[in-house]
Formats: sequence, structure tokens, C-alpha cells
Amino acid sequence: MKAHLAFLDETGMLMAPLVRRTWAPRGQTPILRQRTNSHKKVSVIGTLTVTPRRNRVGFCFRLHPDVNIDTEKVEEFLSALGRHLRGPIVLLWDRFTPHKSRRMNAYLAAHPNIHPEFFPPYAPELNPTERVWGYMKLNPMANDPALQLDDLTRSTRSHARSVQRKESLLRAFFKHAGLPLRLR
Repeated sequence: MKAHLAFLDETGMLMAPLVRRTWAPRGQTPILRQRTNSHKKVSVIGTLTVTPRRNRVGFCFRLHPDVNIDTEKVEEFLSALGRHLRGPIVLLWDRFTPHKSRRMNAYLAAHPNIHPEFFPPYAPELNPTERVWGYMKLNPMANDPALQLDDLTRSTRSHARSVQRKESLLRAFFKHAGLPLRLR
């Protein structure tokens, strides 16, 4: 079947930054300011997509500030994805609770152009979208303390859009996931 491949995953970007190495003048300890006791986050739902001819790779995402991803959010994302990717979609995703809900099963039954397939249990290393989140958290967003939720949302959107424009990086996520896709 000639269909788009979509690898769906969700994550949360927290206001507490991941601290990596930093530089400072000799004798001056670097100070990284952040809000304490803040449990605010930006939930992100996203998918890496592959065209039916396997010649283009893309990245689609949606941000949800200070909200948990639930079945309704997944349905909204899949509806937008269906409008963006014309034709059938083979959807590969993990066993996240909203993906297995009765409501999701009803949604998928009403949308026969989406063909869901689950990754094996406890195998995040097979999902290349997991690598997108890891890259964003460990590289452009490391040492980037957001003091306000709007700042975190803006930063997450900016870095995700940057990843969208780097097709060679998107292809690398597939390569490192070890998936036998023959991307041209």
C-alpha cells in the first residue's frame, strides 16, 4: 500500500532546564537562574512523517501549554495531520493510554484512511520521534531556563520549527532508530 508513514509520540518540556556543561571566566562560578517549585510544562505531540515514495521526511507538531495530552488532543492532532497528508496514513505509535482508549478506537473506525500499528511494548528506541524530543532537550534547549510558561512555549516552538527545516537531521533520527526504511 502506498501510504504516508507517521511516527507519533508525545512529551513534556519542563520549566526546570536540563543543565549541561557551561563556560564562565576563570574564578567565576556560572549561575543558572530558574523558578523553583514550578511544575508547569508544555506538552508536545508530534510526528515524523515519510512520503509514500520515501523521498521526503517531515516533522509536524502541536504544543499544549500546561495541559496533559489526552485522547481529545490526539484526535485533534490526527485530524490536522489527515488534512496535511493527503491519502492513507500508516500510523506507528506507542502504547500510551489515549492511543488505546475506546474513544480512540471509535475515532479510528470513523477514519479508515488511518491505519494504526503499535510499536512493541517498552521499545521507545524504535520510535524516531523519541529521538527528536531527546535532541531538543539535550541540545538547543539545554541550559535554557524558562522563567515563564510563555517563554518555554516560545522556545519550544522556535526549536521545533528549526528541527522541521533540517531534513538531514530528521533522516538521522530514522537512521539512529535502526528502522529499515529505504529513504532516498
